[in-house]
Amino acid sequence: MTSARLALRLPFAAVDDDRAGADQRLVARLRAGELSALGEAYDAHHAHVRAFARRVVGDESLAEDLVQETFVTLPGAARRFRGESSLRTYLLSIAVRHAGHYVRAAARHRSALERLAREPRPSSPTPDEQAHRAQLAAVLMRALDALPLEQRMAIVLCEVEGRTSAEAARIVGVPEGTVRTRLFHAKRKLSGALRAEGVR
Repeated sequence: MTSARLALRLPFAAVDDDRAGADQRLVARLRAGELSALGEAYDAHHAHVRAFARRVVGDESLAEDLVQETFVTLPGAARRFRGESSLRTYLLSIAVRHAGHYVRAAARHRSALERLAREPRPSSPTPDEQAHRAQLAAVLMRALDALPLEQRMAIVLCEVEGRTSAEAARIVGVPEGTVRTRLFHAKRKLSGALRAEGVR
């Protein structure tokens, strides 16, 4: 490697090292039970965890509950943090472990809302375009709700968040090949469900 290319790479390596060091110091404080450390972790990472939770759960209120549970359990989970990923990625893996209950609750909530929406109501009709968008969103959420949780996670991490299968594998805690297999089956099931609903 030429000295010019090395010079270009060094600042990025230094940033990564600084971030890893900051993560390790913060985790050490979490393990020691410092409440201020939990506040700092929340301030630094809650927006990213919340965005992930919303994509996985599909319900704003339940996603917020998942975020809170993720951070409440962080001090205990910090004892298992080995520094093999960033603290942000580790937080996503905690959210993944707690997500099942919230995904099922959101699916039940959406099902109840759909039943309510089918009941006749004395209201003015919505514009055709708005109705079509709402119908398409409902179809997509039903298709996602029908997926096993592992496949849903693969879709959200790789297709919605744009992560590589290797990154998704680290977050979920499985081999990369398993993520790719889950993604393949999830896409096939989604495609079939959407076709069955008349969506091309």
